[in-house]
Amino acid sequence: MAIGMMGGGTFSGVFRGRLMTFKSEAGSGVAERDEWSCSPGVGVGPLRFGMTVEGVVEAAEVVGQTRASECARRYAIFSPTWKVEVHRRGTAPSRPAVAAYVSQAVGLFCTAADAVHGPQVAYDGIPLVGEDLPELESDAITYPEAMDVHVRYTPEGYAGPDDSGIVMRGQLVGQVLRSRPSFMVTRDGANTEWDSMPSEEDRVNGRYGFSWCDS
Repeated sequence: MAIGMMGGGTFSGVFRGRLMTFKSEAGSGVAERDEWSCSPGVGVGPLRFGMTVEGVVEAAEVVGQTRASECARRYAIFSPTWKVEVHRRGTAPSRPAVAAYVSQAVGLFCTAADAVHGPQVAYDGIPLVGEDLPELESDAITYPEAMDVHVRYTPEGYAGPDDSGIVMRGQLVGQVLRSRPSFMVTRDGANTEWDSMPSEEDRVNGRYGFSWCDS
């Protein structure tokens, strides 16, 4: 299933003959966003799973400046991993818009979009980036009900439809917990996308989130 931005501040999708509309958050410290599309198992925006660090840096030039660094190796089962931070061009110094994680064994396996500066991506009309997390969870439950598909709960207790390669995390923006999705495939040494989550992502604001992922 392809995932795409529907345009404007309102997103819509047709589920089993019904038109469902979701409004994205405006203001509240959330920056104006680029629009990226995503295909599960393929990639998001200009980034494709399996890319090398050099490939990610080259592809990310359309967004802005990049900085690559090697991640601390916490688990021997995982091959060496690098983090590529992508900063939006023409903005004041700020958090990276995107964090891309590349392992030596499988290449790019995780792309996380910042809740404030990251590009907007939608899942069948549901905006995923920078949304109020409890409100987004409500939409995530409505979606499988409309599509007659299964709901998946993560260890944190958040719900979402049981299909695509998206793991939703939380990022505190002011006093609001907003969505910070990671677009993923399973990395070397892991069984699921959740197991593949880079430990650096846990440091953003702790372990929050629900997953929309194959396992």
